[in-house]
Amino acid sequence: MLKKYKGTLILSSLVALLPVLVGLILWNRLPEQVAMHWNAQGEVDGWAAKWVAVFGMPLFVLAIQWLCLLVTSIEPKSKNVEGKPLQLVLWICPFISVLVCGITYLTALEIPVSVEVIMPMVLGAMFMLIGNYMPKCRQSYTLGIKTPWALEDEENWYCTHRFAGRLWMAGGALCIAASLFGFVLFFAIVLVMGFAPMIYSYLYYRKKHKE
Repeated sequence: MLKKYKGTLILSSLVALLPVLVGLILWNRLPEQVAMHWNAQGEVDGWAAKWVAVFGMPLFVLAIQWLCLLVTSIEPKSKNVEGKPLQLVLWICPFISVLVCGITYLTALEIPVSVEVIMPMVLGAMFMLIGNYMPKCRQSYTLGIKTPWALEDEENWYCTHRFAGRLWMAGGALCIAASLFGFVLFFAIVLVMGFAPMIYSYLYYRKKHKE
């Protein structure tokens, strides 16, 4: 698998590290302490040294990307992960690296950024993209709604992911709309998106078991 996606892996890794280059260019303009965390009201409540933002964050995200790919490549159903779902996995981490570091740099340069609006909007769009691919996910121990009932029954897996795909598409759109009302509503929507498919998978199992 790693050899097959070698080109995409190299390109996505370079994109994940792109904020390092931008940070070096801006190095002398960045303060020694930069904002690294925001609360639900979009207020800064966490700070870190400049080098952590420039080097630490991109390298941490890159390590997560490689770890996810490694785990995916050695799992028993790794062949089911190939294709567009794996491409999506390869690009999520670079996207997060550019997004988070971009917001960090803009804030450090005292350029106004409405984090409480931007993050729900961007993540909502990402949820919609993932939702579009969910019905195409095949059984896997690393991707998708990995309930025991879905992993042991291919029909349960398919129906659960078809339901989750529609839910995440709708939930993503609601997250974008909720960006105007802050993080609280956003988190509530995300909780529903996370737990509803698992409940659906269990209820589907119970119904089929009774039949």
